Amino acid sequence: MNADADAPVWVDLQAGARSDLLGPIGITLLVAGPIALVLGIPLLLLGTAGLGRDIDAARPGTGQGPGAALVGNAGRGQAPFSVYPHRFAGVLEGRLSRGLWLVKWLLAVPHYLVLALLWVGLVVSTIAAGVAILFTGRYPRSWFCYNVGVLRWSWRVGFYGYSVLGTDRYPPFTLASTDYPADLDVAYPQRLSRGLVLVKWWLLAIPHLLIIGIFTSGTGATWNSGWKEGSEFSSNIWGPSLLGMLVLVAAVLLLFTGRYWHGLFALIMGVNRWVYRISAYVLLMRDEYPPFRLDQDPLDPIVAPPDGPREVPGNGTPEERNQPPVST
Repeated sequence: MNADADAPVWVDLQAGARSDLLGPIGITLLVAGPIALVLGIPLLLLGTAGLGRDIDAARPGTGQGPGAALVGNAGRGQAPFSVYPHRFAGVLEGRLSRGLWLVKWLLAVPHYLVLALLWVGLVVSTIAAGVAILFTGRYPRSWFCYNVGVLRWSWRVGFYGYSVLGTDRYPPFTLASTDYPADLDVAYPQRLSRGLVLVKWWLLAIPHLLIIGIFTSGTGATWNSGWKEGSEFSSNIWGPSLLGMLVLVAAVLLLFTGRYWHGLFALIMGVNRWVYRISAYVLLMRDEYPPFRLDQDPLDPIVAPPDGPREVPGNGTPEERNQPPVST
């Protein structure tokens, strides 16, 4: 009797399918992709321009709320009265929930999904606007208003969420300025440099990008964990950014004390204001170089025009503006 008769026998089996349809399907997708891209980009630009015209038509001259007064003259060719022609506001809410910040990431998911689509349109319209500036020296107004609207929406969601945690009011689903504790606007430029459009969004912005990269990029560390099979084994760990750490500290203090520390809020506002100023510059909206400064007021600091001090409606006097926001 063969001793190997009961030994297991291993057999390799391979399963597969072959169809003559896969070739035509692949070719169809290969052809349809570029066609959809060629047709999709013009439609996307038309859509962003239409949204921008709607925003511009709805721009209020006056309004209520902490940010409404900032947009009365911005974008109308008026001389700016702030440090930079970029109006940025964030007013700390007087009473905040201790624990709502734990679930704001979930509540903000609808905004994140919409913003992901809006930012695709912003990138495409910015590239198209750059071409227009290169040949005409002008930023198409409808695309400009659309891009400002996307930045405004992003800032409102950030102020509600984990860029600040400054309010519990749910952000509105709109690109236009509205009654909300956070607002943003950029003064529309009548003319822009044709040459700067080629270098300001990357070369000239490098010093600012390095600094805000420190503020907003995660930190990491690498160390030797020993030797394994004759090779050195290392480990990496990543932590939150400086801005993330500041917001985390504010959240923990809010959880245990029910208060948002004013000094911490001021610093967080200064970092965010710097980020959005350089964003407007990189997105080709202004030729003025952003200042290297942390302006930590809820509203932009006011500078006196050449003909003397001037009060800006809605912002109050400089003495009033320097008072910290009221919190209970």
